[in-house]
Amino acid sequence: MRQPAGPVTVPSMAATLPAGPAVTGVEHWTHKGDVRLFLWEKYVGRPEDARGTILFVHGSSMASTPTFDLQVPGMPDLSAMDVFARQGYDCWCLDNEGYGRSSKHRDIICDIATGADDLEAAADYIETTRRAGPLLIYGISSGALKAALFAQRRPDRVKRLALDAFVWTGEGSPTLEQRRRKLPEYQAGGTRRKIDRAFVHSIFTRDHPGTADERVVDAFADAILALDDSVPIGTYVDMCLNLPVVDPARITCPTLIMRGEYDGIAGFDDLIEFFKRLPNPDKQFAVMPGIAHASLQQKNYRLVQHILASFFAQPEPVYRGCGASA
Repeated sequence: MRQPAGPVTVPSMAATLPAGPAVTGVEHWTHKGDVRLFLWEKYVGRPEDARGTILFVHGSSMASTPTFDLQVPGMPDLSAMDVFARQGYDCWCLDNEGYGRSSKHRDIICDIATGADDLEAAADYIETTRRAGPLLIYGISSGALKAALFAQRRPDRVKRLALDAFVWTGEGSPTLEQRRRKLPEYQAGGTRRKIDRAFVHSIFTRDHPGTADERVVDAFADAILALDDSVPIGTYVDMCLNLPVVDPARITCPTLIMRGEYDGIAGFDDLIEFFKRLPNPDKQFAVMPGIAHASLQQKNYRLVQHILASFFAQPEPVYRGCGASA
């Protein structure tokens, strides 16, 4: 099907909900060689007047809009993009290659490095389109790894970095230990693995059942499966066999580590060691009570939004110590 060549403004469901000012949604497309990447933008008023520009980065098993712009009747503040747009931000997400509306024609596994390449293409497009300057970036799970690798490669393009459900070496991760046992099965299937409704539900039961509302999980599954019935295996391969894929000493921007209390992927001690090695003293470590892996779809999603909003809105320090530049 022929896709639009440029931005397309479409009605936002959130605009009809009584939760605040109307939110505008705009479809965008950019290229990475012969790969077409889908981007989705949301804002209130004019994007030129935004207080900052956020890029949201999705994980291994779903495209971007189900994760960051999930619409559930009666829950107008569930969509992180709507919430942050109403706070004055210009919000963007993208479908990485192999996911959602983006190209799926290349016979590759779409690993973490490929995802970081996608972020570079997206950041270039956002800068050309909106003149946004350095971005506020939030990544979850393997999306956090992609975001961290992008920040490592291009420190000039990242203003603040939030890493949720992150993993560094994989030490102390029961979910990754179980996943390693199934890796030969995934690899035997080629470059992609099948997903279905049962799999999506397992994301919310494998660590600590009860952290998510069943109505939200069902809506999340509907949104994911409307776009994909399979996803690339590359991030699973990297997270099982190739960690670490980022070096904390080379991530120089202000950084927030967000770790759900019950997350089976983000080993606590592993994250603490990563956190200790981040060179910028402007860094935070937040433990989120009552939350497992899929933070933004949990019962405590407002807590996640609050932590992230506080970090993104934090003022720059006016004093950094003797000999340090302000």
